[in-house]
Amino acid sequence: MSWKTAHRSFYYDGAPEPPDPVLLPGRVALLVIDVQNVYLERPADPAALSPADRARYDGWAPFHARMHDTVIPNIARAMRAFRHRDLDVAFARIACLTPEGRDRSLSQRKPGWNDLLLPKDEEASQIVPALAPEPGEIVVLKTTDSALTGTALRLHLTNMGITHVVCCGIFTDQCVSSTVRSLADESFDVIVLSDACAAGTLALHERELEVLNMIYASVMTTDEMLGYLPS
Repeated sequence: MSWKTAHRSFYYDGAPEPPDPVLLPGRVALLVIDVQNVYLERPADPAALSPADRARYDGWAPFHARMHDTVIPNIARAMRAFRHRDLDVAFARIACLTPEGRDRSLSQRKPGWNDLLLPKDEEASQIVPALAPEPGEIVVLKTTDSALTGTALRLHLTNMGITHVVCCGIFTDQCVSSTVRSLADESFDVIVLSDACAAGTLALHERELEVLNMIYASVMTTDEMLGYLPS
């Protein structure tokens, strides 16, 4: 099954296949979203965890396996392909400007898992070394889920002549989804790399791809996207 028929939601069951994207030099950018150290950290000694913490540790194991075995390698492949062709690579990362996080949006201050305090200069907020930006590549700092809300990313992309944005990163059902929807609302043509994104569970990931596909973005694999890149 190709990307043109995969990830179909109820709304698009039986709809015509979408046309091939036309990715032109200087018009397409890769956007890597929130692949930061904080999300790849794991306790050094799981055996020392309390039962509740051990249950959470085990629950997150499939996510970490997917990140290391699939997502990060595919993002790295996409980055190499874009850089080899002198196409733009950009990054978004969650990072507050004040040390106590007063500048965070409400969505990142509510109690629970999404209560994020990631000052911009701390190691936890940095992009993982395997996907480190190169000099001259755009990195926007955000205290929102969407990489467009509260940043100048839309203006940067528009000024650079970008019309198509290829999105990858984490989490599929949160910051990736919010960014994709914002990009679509701003009339960018968006591609989401299904094997270069992850959510907390594979079920959440797959469900969000189905929601995004056909209306907010074209969902395809890294290999499928690479076949459309200009030479």
